[in-house]
Amino acid sequence: MVRFRVSASVIAFAALLASGLCSADPAKPLIIDSVYVHPARLVRVEPGRKMNLYCIGSGSPTVVFDAGLTDETSAWGLVQPAVALKTRACSYDRAGVGFSDPGKRPGSSVNIVDDLHRLLVRAHVRPPYVLVGHSYGGMNIKLYAAIYPSEVVGMVFVDPSHEDQTEGYRTVDPRHLSPEEWRKQIIEPSLIQRRECVAAAPSGFTPGTELYKKCSFPQDPRFSQAINDIHQKLYMRPGFQLTQLGEEESVFSASADQVRAARRSFDDMPLIVLARPPSTSPLGPTETQELRDSRYSLLMHLNNDIASLSTKGVNRVVPNSGHNIPYDQPNAVADAIIEVLSLSEIRLKTKGR
Repeated sequence: MVRFRVSASVIAFAALLASGLCSADPAKPLIIDSVYVHPARLVRVEPGRKMNLYCIGSGSPTVVFDAGLTDETSAWGLVQPAVALKTRACSYDRAGVGFSDPGKRPGSSVNIVDDLHRLLVRAHVRPPYVLVGHSYGGMNIKLYAAIYPSEVVGMVFVDPSHEDQTEGYRTVDPRHLSPEEWRKQIIEPSLIQRRECVAAAPSGFTPGTELYKKCSFPQDPRFSQAINDIHQKLYMRPGFQLTQLGEEESVFSASADQVRAARRSFDDMPLIVLARPPSTSPLGPTETQELRDSRYSLLMHLNNDIASLSTKGVNRVVPNSGHNIPYDQPNAVADAIIEVLSLSEIRLKTKGR
């Protein structure tokens, strides 16, 4: 749910998260590192399948980044280098994203977590970890910490998705749609389009056609032309199109169920939730201020719920940011990570680990 690739369904049932996208497009690209135009390190996670891992810096705990819906390592291009000045920092491409081979199973959180665990083990990136997740990545890191609690010593959630999010937005919607009506009217139309893209991808897309426009994404001015060019090639792959569909189908259905079922307390683990402020953009054609306020109130409630999983959890609003806080206010994200690192080190010493 990041950058400009947000689909209609995600915008709708995530209550227009992208409506808070702030900051004017930069006059020149912000992320130009050539590491993002080729694989950094391809790690074999199972026979016939490799995943791309990018680690810089040294030290422990290691910070592990999980990006938003089908986003690549480049999503952390303004944050990871700053964190790497303090400790080892690793980002990765999920299965079927960026330079990672497509997976053989749906892009649900439990499969994403299993892939990440395999990747870290095979790459010899040993715990303890501080996990950082943006948007969909927030659900994934929460599940990782629930499944592998001994490996995780801190977490930073960056405008995270929540397993109860879509149902919450349905309940505040003035149309009072039933769950089935919500799915048919709000979620399913975009998934139908995604399925059309999956079906067409093996034959290739012709630039300039309507199908190409439906299945591709605009260039992102925050990236260099070289990065935009490689992204566009990667997006047109059948594997990416299938991954995009799979993650969108899973995020608020199978993944939400998996995260909800695994819910647990994280005791006194350092945990920070970073949230965007209320949007100041013009109201949408069918949006009222009351509805916008209700949606934002719900977001804050869900963020507070994540923070409540630890006695040391806090929820903070990042001024002058939108949903894409890693781009809008990367220093705020890096500062929160470094704070959690410091707190986790103190906690580890106290516990004698």
